[in-house]
Amino acid sequence: MNLLFLTCLFPLLGWLLLAFSRGRLSENLAALIGVGSVGLSALTAAWVIWQFNVAPPEGGVYTQLLWQWMNVAGFAPNFTLYLDGLSVTMLGVVTGVGFLIHLFASWYMRGEEGYSRFFAYTNLFIASMLFLVLGDNLLFLYFGWEGVGLCSYLLIGFYYSNPNNGNAALKAFIVTRIGDVFMAIGLFILLLNLGTLNIQELLVLAPQKYVAGDTWLWLATLMLLGGAVGKSAQLPLQTWLADAMAGPTPVSALIHAATMVTAGVYLIARTNGLFLLTPEILELVGIVGGVTLVLAGFAALVQTDIKRILAYSTMSQIGYMFLALGVGAWEAAIFHLMTHAFFKALLFLASGSVIHACHHEQNIFKMGGLWKKLPLAYASFIVGGAALAALPLITAGFYSKDEILWEAFASGHSGLLYAGLAGAFMTSLYTFRLIFIAFHGEAKTEAHAGHGIAHNLPLAVLIVLSTVVGALITPPLDGVLPQSVGHAGGEAQHSLELVSGAIAILGIVLAALLFLGKRSLVTAVAQSAPGRFLSAWWFAAWGFDWLYDKLFVQPYLLLCRLLGRDPIDASIGLLPLLARGSHVALRRSETGNLRWYATSIVGGAVFVLAALLLLN
Repeated sequence: MNLLFLTCLFPLLGWLLLAFSRGRLSENLAALIGVGSVGLSALTAAWVIWQFNVAPPEGGVYTQLLWQWMNVAGFAPNFTLYLDGLSVTMLGVVTGVGFLIHLFASWYMRGEEGYSRFFAYTNLFIASMLFLVLGDNLLFLYFGWEGVGLCSYLLIGFYYSNPNNGNAALKAFIVTRIGDVFMAIGLFILLLNLGTLNIQELLVLAPQKYVAGDTWLWLATLMLLGGAVGKSAQLPLQTWLADAMAGPTPVSALIHAATMVTAGVYLIARTNGLFLLTPEILELVGIVGGVTLVLAGFAALVQTDIKRILAYSTMSQIGYMFLALGVGAWEAAIFHLMTHAFFKALLFLASGSVIHACHHEQNIFKMGGLWKKLPLAYASFIVGGAALAALPLITAGFYSKDEILWEAFASGHSGLLYAGLAGAFMTSLYTFRLIFIAFHGEAKTEAHAGHGIAHNLPLAVLIVLSTVVGALITPPLDGVLPQSVGHAGGEAQHSLELVSGAIAILGIVLAALLFLGKRSLVTAVAQSAPGRFLSAWWFAAWGFDWLYDKLFVQPYLLLCRLLGRDPIDASIGLLPLLARGSHVALRRSETGNLRWYATSIVGGAVFVLAALLLLN
């Protein structure tokens, strides 16, 4: 396990080589460095994980001190890597899924301008994400947190010649920065009150310093939740994720499906002891997740862009993870995080294959009949879509999602349970709506299937991991996270599994009835007055962008205009105006005319005499 530091070092070296090459490397060499560095990181991670499981470290924790970061008035955080069951799970997801996405990107990005620049950004992202999940203190974690935010901005705006892409990148950067400011405030509060940001020390000191419900701790955890909802695109900071699809499709798979958007889930799980002392905030975590998963599900039902549908499904599935955290199902949340990384990365990569095959067309209504032309992409969507819809018994998503639903039931959160079941129905409906429209029916475009090992291998591996095989990978979380309320529930749990499974199947059947064939019923409903209203409302994701524009953007622009005509600025500007006017007047008085000078002297003398007479 002493090789743990290499998992971060290899991507950093790849980033340095690619960044300083300034685009002079050939595509083959850039791919070798970009993919190879993450591949070496994944191999090292596999070795470390194997050692961790075969010969567990004492206490189930391994730490590796790299160097001291700073020492200011006794505050001396280190660059220390912390490995336990939770970070082992995240390490495997980040490097394993990250390598498969890099490999696929080496095929997808061929011929694109900035090929080496793309891999420089993604290598830096992997390194930052590893800092985030392996850091032993919140400051080191925050360093990685900001790193992935920077890389997200760079990758969303990768095609910077299109102004819309630049706007999407700015939107993601600004909205997530709002959450980051909240998180920073939370760190300041914890440091001020407890004198440390070491995560394990915080979990020990917090129960000694605070009583349950303490105002300062309440505020600190609320601020941490603010950071989490920003990075994980949850209500009310969820608006950036759908627009982030402006980046290349492998970016969507890497950052906005498998890794970065789960950072908020990881943060809350890692600081679980703080949230357990503030049950109101923990309850709020679950409510945020439940509301987000339902709202995102409705938005996904009416989207036409293949990537935006998947983006809203990501928002919804992260909502399930927040719901799980809120009901105390800590292990279920991380389990779903892992399985979601498998099937959502599969769906995004498969969507990239479809987009590439259809000459960069992303509107599902302009596709159709693709199942014969793109058999591997179709199989990927069937398996990944079934896992997303939690099809019973055979998919990884069924086992992780049903564990969350059971924990919600066992903990007595009936409202969150109903939200989860409603979300499960909508997930099946919108997922197979996408599949039936894009892959069945009349063909509307020419398509040419991708080929080669860089295209086929990642899809094949992720197909396997999205089935029950992926569910057999059990995160080593015993003793790392608190015990959940619900245990094996016998008949009650089996009954809930039957209900949720039936709901998933019902959604698929309804999608087949509505979207296979002529779709006359759906068309009639969509063209009715209520249908047009709801479609427009959901298509705009419930109008949050409009609302935030009215509440924040327009008042800010108005303030800027008002300050642009600030009366104080105007009054200060009178002084140089007076000086310039005096200068012009005096300059014009020097004419060189003797009569003018004599008249001026006489006039001045008369003025002085008149003033003296008046004063006397």
